[in-house]
Amino acid sequence: MTRINLLPWREMARKESKRQFISIGIGAVMLMGLVIFYAHIHMASMIADQNSRNTFLEEETARVDNQIKEIKNLEAEKNNLLARMNIIQQLQSRRSQIVHIFDEIEKTLPAGVYLTGMRQEKGELVLNGVAESNGDVSSFMRNLEASDWFESPWLEVIQSINKSPEKSAEKTKEARYNNQFTLHVKQTGSNEDDKEIKGKKDKENKKK
Repeated sequence: MTRINLLPWREMARKESKRQFISIGIGAVMLMGLVIFYAHIHMASMIADQNSRNTFLEEETARVDNQIKEIKNLEAEKNNLLARMNIIQQLQSRRSQIVHIFDEIEKTLPAGVYLTGMRQEKGELVLNGVAESNGDVSSFMRNLEASDWFESPWLEVIQSINKSPEKSAEKTKEARYNNQFTLHVKQTGSNEDDKEIKGKKDKENKKK
């Protein structure tokens, strides 16, 4: 019976299996390396794209913020212009009011009263003057109350400015007016100009 020695063949088969295993291992490592490298490149590209989008969004946000600031500035300028226009309209509408006021003051002054000063404070007139007697001041206040241009007159102060007795038979003008007074009176605003202004404001409110 012939005997065959299988040891060299088995040794060769083991070496071949080992070589294939090493080759497969190296191939798997290389493939894994390629996969990792591709994944790294892909992620880096995605990060770069996202950063680019973020930069674009930040630039657009800054641009929109600047536009919002410009709009706010324009709104503020618009409101200032509207306020100035309203003031100008009111001044134009009331340009004849001072004439009416002086005319009405002249009509309401009694014979025993004359004014030394007049000023306007917060919608009311402050009148300074002198009178022959307290009754003349009261008459002046009643005339103001009856006027269509004034209301609610009130006396702040009245005092005598000539307490010494008369030595001369002739009375000068200054000697006769020996009661100094200060009174306040409100302006009613019932003239046609104020009515026109109120009508314009009502129309603007309805539009809003």
